[in-house]
Amino acid sequence: MTLNKSKIVNIDEHPKEAVTAAQKIFYEGGVFIYPTDTIYGFGANPFNQDAVDRIFEIKKRPAEKSMIMLVGSIDVLLKMVEFKNESLIDFLLSIWPNPVSVVLRLNRVTAEQLNMDTAAFRIPHHSFCQKLLNEIKMPLISTSVNRHGQEPLNDYTQIKMEFNGEVNGIFHTKRATLNTGSTIISLTSGKPELIREGKIQFSEIMQKFELRT
Repeated sequence: MTLNKSKIVNIDEHPKEAVTAAQKIFYEGGVFIYPTDTIYGFGANPFNQDAVDRIFEIKKRPAEKSMIMLVGSIDVLLKMVEFKNESLIDFLLSIWPNPVSVVLRLNRVTAEQLNMDTAAFRIPHHSFCQKLLNEIKMPLISTSVNRHGQEPLNDYTQIKMEFNGEVNGIFHTKRATLNTGSTIISLTSGKPELIREGKIQFSEIMQKFELRT
């Protein structure tokens, strides 16, 4: 599907308009591009299969690949996952908001809805993301802006040239964004396991884990 054009909004100059427009696209099952606390991401409702499929189509990425989800609060997260040890909640509160994504085991209802047993989540340290997440009160897909097999794009001009007309909206900033993905850890075994190290060092994460468990 190719659109005539994407809605383009500068989040620094028009923050309220950007949040309202992104919220509308989210609820209508569309796909948009937005800055996060790491790199730009494709955003959509993870519970809307047409929107999820559209992201995979745009990226030309195999559908079995997983995507990170952003949440605005622990309360939203707790509706989706299960914790055998409640001290893990305190641990997550100690590392978020931050560019640290955590793989968690989904509860039965969410696992059936998303057709997966685990998913990666994070509370982002980014004002636009936080404002949008506070409005939708649902998880938001965050996956790198690129075609499968290519490097992620993190420059608005390049993103616009490549994806204008393929997504419903492009929300951008003039502020510098990180050029590094989030650190990804797994808590599915109860103890942090490093999957990918980003800006936040795994040793720093482990120190906080040991203090709170």
